[in-house]
Amino acid sequence: MITSVLCAFATGRMQELSDAVLSGAADAIQLVISMAGMMCLWTGLMKIADSGGITAMLARVFSPVLKHLFPAYAPESPAMKAVCMNITANLLGLGNAATPMGIAAMKEMAKKTPTPGVADNSMVMFVVINTASIQLLPTMTGILRARYGSPSPFDVVPAVWVTSLVALLFGVTMAKLLQRRGGSRYG
Repeated sequence: MITSVLCAFATGRMQELSDAVLSGAADAIQLVISMAGMMCLWTGLMKIADSGGITAMLARVFSPVLKHLFPAYAPESPAMKAVCMNITANLLGLGNAATPMGIAAMKEMAKKTPTPGVADNSMVMFVVINTASIQLLPTMTGILRARYGSPSPFDVVPAVWVTSLVALLFGVTMAKLLQRRGGSRYG
């Protein structure tokens, strides 16, 4: 920013810089409002899904895989329900709408850890899975691409699938290898 101001001052283009700043701020506000609406919608739908028992069903569907990744938790535990909701939100490509579920999952996991403030293997694995953010339908990416004029906002889906799957497999493999090597606690 400092370089931009200095260059604009040196070239006598301060007016263009001011116009660009104001235009960018207005565009940012419009983008935040459109994304906030989508986040509210999906967060509400995820709450309804939880109240309607869909998350319990998803916990059963995901349990064959998740029991190996999170062996310390029963499929019907509050921690696993929150993990399932977060994974579901990520599968739908909801981005920031998955964050409240991720925070809830970490809070539930933190209740079971014997050392407060120190992540256990399950917490680290959850961060790895959440960071990889495997997405079947990259909704937020599609919204952003459509907002900025892409004629086909979802044409990136195959690339998203490949990159998020590779990131997930690599991350989970590394976390499992480091668990075996380093013990059960991270500081």
